[in-house]
Amino acid sequence: MSLMPKRTKFRKVMRGRLKGRATRGNRVSFGDWGLQSMDYAWLPGRVIEAGRVAASRATGGTARVWIRVFPHKPVSSKPAEVRMGTGKGEVEYWAAEIKPGTILYELGGVPEEKAKAIFKKVAHKMPIKVKLVRRTPST
Repeated sequence: MSLMPKRTKFRKVMRGRLKGRATRGNRVSFGDWGLQSMDYAWLPGRVIEAGRVAASRATGGTARVWIRVFPHKPVSSKPAEVRMGTGKGEVEYWAAEIKPGTILYELGGVPEEKAKAIFKKVAHKMPIKVKLVRRTPST
């Protein structure tokens, strides 16, 4: 099942613009390893779920997986071959707005080689460039 909010204040939103680097959600907070984005993207809920499934299957139940992003943005589109006008299209899917530096997933309880193997499988599901990052000790 695709991720989406239970309820929202407005059904449809304007597209907006992605700019700048992530200032929130850019550190590994829960696990030992994180998968960090290097590009801008709208990440659909289906892709986030596919990454979660790939990570949980690759761990075999031995590691803890955290999803750090959630699709809050409704993306609307009109059907093919429809005339211009007549308002905004219906909501097609829900997406998470991703900026460079955003941590997408986190893993805990596995060594580095295992984390690399798991996140390599997750990275194949992502439409953007990602990299493996380690948790830094808090100061």
